[in-house]
Amino acid sequence: MIRNFSDHAANERTFLAWVRTAIAVMAFGFLVAKFDLFLQITARSLSGGRQVIRIPGGGFGGAVGVVLILAGTLMVVLAAVRFVRTSRAIDSVDPTTDRDRVDLVLAGLMVALGIAVLLYLLQTVLTGL
Repeated sequence: MIRNFSDHAANERTFLAWVRTAIAVMAFGFLVAKFDLFLQITARSLSGGRQVIRIPGGGFGGAVGVVLILAGTLMVVLAAVRFVRTSRAIDSVDPTTDRDRVDLVLAGLMVALGIAVLLYLLQTVLTGL
């Protein structure tokens, strides 16, 4: 039997939850970027090639999508590092506390992105698009 099996199993479940969340964040980033591209193509199509319709904040969705994909990738790396550290700490004789707060920085980044997307949507709704 594996020593401290329940702790290792909990560590693995947490790791997999981080990976699932990262995949969702990356998929959302891909969706945001593709929707922005769709809006740009639609604007060109509607203009008939004569005049380009201006989209307020055009290109912002693509940038947010790329940042979300990068944040999801960073989440996977962070999850792997935490998984290995926690696995070693479970088997260690000397219990140590985790002093790295990279996860809080990542959470702050996600909150900032959420606020930026909210402001972008409010701006487009208020301007009538």
